[in-house]
Amino acid sequence: MQLLHAPSSPHLSFQSSKSQLRGFVKCSAVFAIDFSIKPRRDQSLIWTAHRRAIFSSGAARAASVEAGSSKVSTGTAEDDVLKALSQIIDPDFGTDIVTCGFVKDLQIEETLGEVSFRLELTTPACPIKDMFEQKANEVVAMLPWVKNVKVTMSAQPARPIYAGQLPAGLQTISNIVAVSSCKGGVGKSTIAVNLAYTLAGMGARVGIFDADVYGPSLPTMVSPENRLLEMNAEKKTIIPTEYLGVKLVSFGFAGQGRAIMRGPMVSGVINQLLTTTEWGELDYLVIDMPPGTGDIQLTLCQVVPLTAAVIVTTPQKLAFIDVAKGVRMFSKLKVVQQFGIPHLFDLPIRPNLSASGDSGMPEVVADPIGEVAKIFQNLGVCVVQQCAKIRQQVSTAVTYDKSIKAIKVKVPDSDEEFFLHPATVRRNDRSAQSVDEWTGEQKLQYTDVPEDIEPEEIRPMGNYAVSITWPDGFSQIAPYDQLQTMERLVDILQPAAQL
Repeated sequence: MQLLHAPSSPHLSFQSSKSQLRGFVKCSAVFAIDFSIKPRRDQSLIWTAHRRAIFSSGAARAASVEAGSSKVSTGTAEDDVLKALSQIIDPDFGTDIVTCGFVKDLQIEETLGEVSFRLELTTPACPIKDMFEQKANEVVAMLPWVKNVKVTMSAQPARPIYAGQLPAGLQTISNIVAVSSCKGGVGKSTIAVNLAYTLAGMGARVGIFDADVYGPSLPTMVSPENRLLEMNAEKKTIIPTEYLGVKLVSFGFAGQGRAIMRGPMVSGVINQLLTTTEWGELDYLVIDMPPGTGDIQLTLCQVVPLTAAVIVTTPQKLAFIDVAKGVRMFSKLKVVQQFGIPHLFDLPIRPNLSASGDSGMPEVVADPIGEVAKIFQNLGVCVVQQCAKIRQQVSTAVTYDKSIKAIKVKVPDSDEEFFLHPATVRRNDRSAQSVDEWTGEQKLQYTDVPEDIEPEEIRPMGNYAVSITWPDGFSQIAPYDQLQTMERLVDILQPAAQL
C-alpha cells in the first residue's frame, strides 16, 4: 500500500492518483499543525496582485511540447496552420490541440502573411496555458509565408457531463472536489481552504462548501465582509457570501453557529445548503467534508457527482486508521481503486500555516510566493490536470455505435476496449424492476427484451456507471464493473474492416 508512509516525519503529504484512479483524483495528506503563532493580516494585496501568476513556476513542469517540423504542406494556408498547430499535444488528453477542438476563429490573410486565431481551453486554471500560447506562436511563425501571428487565449469550461440529472444549483459547476479526513483535527479544513484559493489564484471560478454542521470551520478561516447567508425569498434559494472572489457557504454563516441535531436532520440541512445555493458558474467547488464515514458523508458522495477526492491525515497510527476507513468508503463508491495513489506531495510543518487558520486569511493568500504556496501550487496543478483527464475519459467510456449496433465500452484508466450486444446489457439489469430485492427472483424474462433493441441515450452517472435510456422509457443504471462481466461480442468489427 502506497497511501502513507511517514511514521516519524512531521510533514504534510498529498498524493493524487493518476493511472490507477477510477474516476477520481485522490490525495492523501500527513499533517501536523501548531496554532501558537499570531496571525498575519497585512498581505492580502500581495495575493491579489499575484493570483493570476501564482502558477508560473508550476507551468514549466506541467508538460513539455515538441515544436516539431516547420515543413510547409502542399495544401491550403489553413491546412498549413492547422498542421503546424497539431504538433502541440495536450499532456492531459494525449491529443493535439486541433483534435481537442481548442483552435477557434482562425483567420488568414495569406497575401499579407497574417494569421490570427483563438485557443479556447476547457478551464481558465489550465497550468500550461502560457506554454500553449507560446508554442502556438512559435510553430505558426515558422511557416515560410507567415509574417505576423496573433494568438488570443480564452476558456470555455465544460458543463457537468450529467448536468440534467442534478439539482438546479449544481448544474453549472464543472468540477466538484471533496476534501475528507474521517478524523477531526488533522488539517482537512486548512487543506480545503488553501486548495480553493490556490485554484482561484490560477484564474478559476471557485466556491467552498463547508459540510460540517456540528463544527463549521470556514467562518474562522476566511473573513468575508458579509458573514450571513442571504435568502432569495422568491426563488427559495440561498445566496452565498464571498471573500476575495471565492463563493462561500457554511452552516456557520447561517446565524446559528454549531448545530445540535440528529443525523437525519443534519443530512437534510447539508443537502439543502448545497443544492439550493445559487453557486452560478464555477470551475471548481471544493467541499470540506465533515469527519467520519456515516450518513452525512455517504449522502454527499451519492447525491453529488464528485470529480475528485482529497484525503488528509496525520502520520499517527490512530489518525491513519480512521483515514483508511474513508479511503475504503470512496473505493466502495467507485471513487478510487484500492489505495492506488502514485503522486506524493510533502508539506513541512509551518507555524504560519496553522496561524493562518485562525487569522481569517488563508496562507496562500497571506504569502502567495512562499514555500507553502508553492506546494499547494503543485497540488492545484495535479487537481486541474486530473479533473480534465477524468472528464474526457468518463464522457467517452460507454457509447453506442449505430453502424454496428453495439455498445462500445472503454472503462476509464483501462486500455481494454470491448463491445456488448444492447439486448445483453438490457437483460442484465439488476434493479428492483428486473430482480426482486428480497428473493433474488428474476422478474425480467429473456423474452421480454427484443433482440433488436437499441438504446436511445447513454449518459455518464458519476464516475462509476452510465445511465441507459431504452425505447420503453426505462432508465437502466449500468456500473462499469457489471459491464465488464457481461458476455462480449468478439467478431463484431471484422465485417467493417473488410469494407
